[in-house]
Amino acid sequence: MRNLYYVAIEGTIGVGKTSLAKLISEHLGAKLVLEEFQDNPFLTDFYEDPERHAFQTQLWFLLQRFQQQQDLRQIDMFQNLVITDYMFVKDRLFASLNLNEKEMSLYDSVANMMERNVIGPDLVIFLQADTETLMRNISRRGRDFEKNMSEDYIDALNQVYNEYFFRYQDTPLVIINTNNIDFVNNKSDLDEVINYIRQPAKGTKFFNPTTGL
Repeated sequence: MRNLYYVAIEGTIGVGKTSLAKLISEHLGAKLVLEEFQDNPFLTDFYEDPERHAFQTQLWFLLQRFQQQQDLRQIDMFQNLVITDYMFVKDRLFASLNLNEKEMSLYDSVANMMERNVIGPDLVIFLQADTETLMRNISRRGRDFEKNMSEDYIDALNQVYNEYFFRYQDTPLVIINTNNIDFVNNKSDLDEVINYIRQPAKGTKFFNPTTGL
Protein backbone atom coordinates (compact mmCIF):
# COMPACT_ATOMS: atom_id res chain seq x y z
CA MET A 1 0.00 0.00 0.00
CA ARG A 2 3.03 2.29 -0.48
CA ASN A 3 1.16 4.44 -3.01
CA LEU A 4 -1.85 4.96 -0.73
CA TYR A 5 -2.09 7.70 1.85
CA TYR A 6 -5.80 7.82 2.70
CA VAL A 7 -8.06 4.75 2.80
CA ALA A 8 -11.75 5.07 3.69
CA ILE A 9 -13.88 2.10 4.76
CA GLU A 10 -17.61 2.36 4.16
CA GLY A 11 -20.77 0.29 4.49
CA THR A 12 -24.16 0.11 6.13
CA ILE A 13 -24.71 0.16 9.90
CA GLY A 14 -23.53 -3.09 11.46
CA VAL A 15 -21.26 -4.28 8.64
CA GLY A 16 -18.01 -3.91 10.59
CA LYS A 17 -16.43 -0.69 9.27
CA THR A 18 -14.95 0.45 12.57
CA SER A 19 -13.72 -3.01 13.51
CA LEU A 20 -11.92 -3.44 10.18
CA ALA A 21 -10.49 0.09 10.30
CA LYS A 22 -9.02 -0.59 13.74
CA LEU A 23 -7.58 -3.94 12.70
CA ILE A 24 -6.02 -2.61 9.50
CA SER A 25 -4.53 0.41 11.26
CA GLU A 26 -2.96 -1.86 13.89
CA HIS A 27 -1.64 -4.24 11.24
CA LEU A 28 -0.14 -1.51 9.04
CA GLY A 29 0.76 1.07 11.68
CA ALA A 30 -1.60 3.62 10.15
CA LYS A 31 -3.20 6.66 11.75
CA LEU A 32 -6.84 5.89 12.62
CA VAL A 33 -9.64 8.43 12.32
CA LEU A 34 -13.08 7.27 13.50
CA GLU A 35 -16.40 9.03 13.21
CA GLU A 36 -17.70 10.20 16.58
CA PHE A 37 -21.33 9.15 16.22
CA GLN A 38 -21.79 8.47 19.92
CA ASP A 39 -21.43 12.20 20.70
CA ASN A 40 -24.50 13.17 18.63
CA PRO A 41 -27.07 14.37 21.22
CA PHE A 42 -29.96 13.82 18.78
CA LEU A 43 -29.20 10.23 17.81
CA THR A 44 -31.28 8.40 20.43
CA ASP A 45 -34.23 10.74 19.79
CA PHE A 46 -33.88 10.09 16.05
CA TYR A 47 -34.29 6.34 16.39
CA GLU A 48 -37.32 6.87 18.64
CA ASP A 49 -38.96 9.46 16.36
CA PRO A 50 -37.09 9.72 13.01
CA GLU A 51 -39.41 12.18 11.30
CA ARG A 52 -39.17 14.72 14.11
CA HIS A 53 -35.44 14.55 14.76
CA ALA A 54 -33.90 13.67 11.38
CA PHE A 55 -32.78 17.15 10.34
CA GLN A 56 -31.04 18.00 13.61
CA THR A 57 -29.35 14.61 13.60
CA GLN A 58 -28.08 14.96 10.03
CA LEU A 59 -26.91 18.55 10.48
CA TRP A 60 -24.92 17.63 13.59
CA PHE A 61 -23.26 14.75 11.73
CA LEU A 62 -22.51 16.95 8.73
CA LEU A 63 -20.79 19.63 10.83
CA GLN A 64 -18.89 17.12 12.96
CA ARG A 65 -17.62 15.14 9.97
CA PHE A 66 -16.63 18.33 8.19
CA GLN A 67 -14.54 19.35 11.20
CA GLN A 68 -12.86 15.94 11.20
CA GLN A 69 -12.11 16.30 7.50
CA GLN A 70 -10.48 19.67 8.14
CA ASP A 71 -8.35 18.08 10.85
CA LEU A 72 -7.14 15.58 8.22
CA ARG A 73 -5.56 18.49 6.38
CA GLN A 74 -3.17 18.93 9.30
CA ILE A 75 -1.81 15.40 8.82
CA ASP A 76 1.17 14.94 6.54
CA MET A 77 -0.52 12.30 4.42
CA PHE A 78 2.62 11.71 2.39
CA GLN A 79 4.33 10.42 5.52
CA ASN A 80 1.40 8.61 7.16
CA LEU A 81 -1.19 6.13 5.99
CA VAL A 82 -4.58 7.28 7.26
CA ILE A 83 -7.52 4.89 7.74
CA THR A 84 -11.05 6.20 8.34
CA ASP A 85 -14.27 4.29 8.98
CA TYR A 86 -16.39 6.63 6.86
CA MET A 87 -16.43 8.90 3.81
CA PHE A 88 -17.73 12.45 3.94
CA VAL A 89 -20.44 11.50 1.42
CA LYS A 90 -21.81 9.07 4.02
CA ASP A 91 -23.89 11.82 5.57
CA ARG A 92 -25.52 12.64 2.24
CA LEU A 93 -26.55 8.99 1.80
CA PHE A 94 -28.26 9.01 5.18
CA ALA A 95 -29.82 12.41 4.52
CA SER A 96 -31.31 11.24 1.22
CA LEU A 97 -33.13 8.53 3.15
CA ASN A 98 -34.08 10.48 6.28
CA LEU A 99 -34.97 14.02 5.18
CA ASN A 100 -38.04 15.37 3.43
CA GLU A 101 -37.79 17.43 0.24
CA LYS A 102 -37.53 20.87 1.91
CA GLU A 103 -35.02 19.65 4.50
CA MET A 104 -32.93 17.98 1.81
CA SER A 105 -32.82 21.18 -0.22
CA LEU A 106 -31.44 23.12 2.74
CA TYR A 107 -29.07 20.31 3.63
CA ASP A 108 -27.71 20.25 0.05
CA SER A 109 -26.98 23.97 0.16
CA VAL A 110 -24.79 23.55 3.23
CA ALA A 111 -23.19 20.25 2.20
CA ASN A 112 -22.27 21.48 -1.30
CA MET A 113 -20.22 24.34 0.17
CA MET A 114 -18.43 22.00 2.56
CA GLU A 115 -17.61 19.33 -0.01
CA ARG A 116 -15.33 21.73 -1.90
CA ASN A 117 -12.91 21.63 1.03
CA VAL A 118 -12.93 17.89 1.71
CA ILE A 119 -9.98 15.64 0.90
CA GLY A 120 -10.91 12.59 -1.18
CA PRO A 121 -9.53 9.13 -0.31
CA ASP A 122 -7.01 7.28 -2.46
CA LEU A 123 -8.89 4.00 -1.98
CA VAL A 124 -12.39 3.14 -0.78
CA ILE A 125 -13.28 -0.22 0.75
CA PHE A 126 -17.02 -0.92 0.67
CA LEU A 127 -18.15 -3.69 3.02
CA GLN A 128 -21.32 -5.42 1.85
CA ALA A 129 -23.71 -7.69 3.75
CA ASP A 130 -27.31 -8.75 3.42
CA THR A 131 -29.87 -7.18 5.76
CA GLU A 132 -30.24 -10.33 7.86
CA THR A 133 -26.50 -10.33 8.61
CA LEU A 134 -26.56 -6.62 9.46
CA MET A 135 -29.47 -7.03 11.89
CA ARG A 136 -27.72 -9.94 13.57
CA ASN A 137 -24.55 -7.88 13.99
CA ILE A 138 -26.48 -4.89 15.35
CA SER A 139 -28.31 -7.07 17.87
CA ARG A 140 -25.07 -8.75 18.95
CA ARG A 141 -23.28 -5.50 19.82
CA GLY A 142 -26.25 -4.27 21.87
CA ARG A 143 -25.93 -0.49 21.66
CA ASP A 144 -28.76 1.20 23.58
CA PHE A 145 -29.52 3.82 20.93
CA GLU A 146 -29.87 1.10 18.26
CA LYS A 147 -32.49 -0.96 20.10
CA ASN A 148 -35.34 0.75 18.22
CA MET A 149 -33.69 0.37 14.81
CA SER A 150 -36.06 -1.41 12.44
CA GLU A 151 -35.17 -4.00 9.84
CA ASP A 152 -37.05 -1.96 7.24
CA TYR A 153 -34.78 1.03 7.92
CA ILE A 154 -31.60 -1.04 7.67
CA ASP A 155 -32.85 -2.68 4.49
CA ALA A 156 -33.62 0.71 2.92
CA LEU A 157 -30.21 2.05 3.97
CA ASN A 158 -28.56 -1.04 2.55
CA GLN A 159 -30.22 -0.39 -0.80
CA VAL A 160 -29.05 3.26 -0.76
CA TYR A 161 -25.47 2.17 -0.16
CA ASN A 162 -25.53 -0.56 -2.81
CA GLU A 163 -26.97 1.81 -5.41
CA TYR A 164 -24.38 4.49 -4.63
CA PHE A 165 -21.38 2.19 -4.88
CA PHE A 166 -22.76 0.45 -7.96
CA ARG A 167 -22.23 3.77 -9.75
CA TYR A 168 -19.12 4.91 -7.84
CA GLN A 169 -16.12 5.82 -10.04
CA ASP A 170 -14.33 8.62 -8.17
CA THR A 171 -11.45 6.48 -6.83
CA PRO A 172 -10.30 2.86 -6.86
CA LEU A 173 -12.93 0.80 -5.04
CA VAL A 174 -12.72 -2.60 -3.37
CA ILE A 175 -16.10 -4.22 -2.62
CA ILE A 176 -15.96 -6.99 -0.02
CA ASN A 177 -18.87 -9.34 0.62
CA THR A 178 -18.76 -10.01 4.38
CA ASN A 179 -21.65 -12.47 4.68
CA ASN A 180 -19.38 -15.50 4.97
CA ILE A 181 -16.35 -14.14 6.82
CA ASP A 182 -15.58 -12.96 10.35
CA PHE A 183 -12.45 -10.81 10.22
CA VAL A 184 -12.91 -9.78 13.87
CA ASN A 185 -12.71 -13.28 15.39
CA ASN A 186 -11.00 -15.25 12.62
CA LYS A 187 -7.39 -14.25 11.93
CA SER A 188 -7.24 -16.15 8.65
CA ASP A 189 -10.25 -14.16 7.39
CA LEU A 190 -8.56 -10.91 8.42
CA ASP A 191 -5.30 -11.91 6.74
CA GLU A 192 -7.20 -12.77 3.57
CA VAL A 193 -8.91 -9.37 3.54
CA ILE A 194 -5.68 -7.45 4.20
CA ASN A 195 -3.77 -9.39 1.54
CA TYR A 196 -6.51 -8.65 -0.97
CA ILE A 197 -6.69 -4.90 -0.33
CA ARG A 198 -2.90 -4.59 -0.42
CA GLN A 199 -2.92 -5.59 -4.07
CA PRO A 200 -2.76 -2.65 -6.51
CA ALA A 201 -6.26 -1.43 -7.26
CA LYS A 202 -7.61 0.28 -10.36
CA GLY A 203 -11.27 0.76 -11.04
CA THR A 204 -13.57 -1.54 -9.06
CA LYS A 205 -12.56 -4.92 -7.62
CA PHE A 206 -14.93 -7.46 -6.04
CA PHE A 207 -13.86 -9.80 -3.26
CA ASN A 208 -16.42 -12.50 -2.51
CA PRO A 209 -14.94 -15.04 -0.08
CA THR A 210 -17.01 -18.19 0.36
CA THR A 211 -15.36 -19.64 3.47
CA GLY A 212 -15.23 -18.44 7.02
CA LEU A 213 -18.07 -18.57 9.56
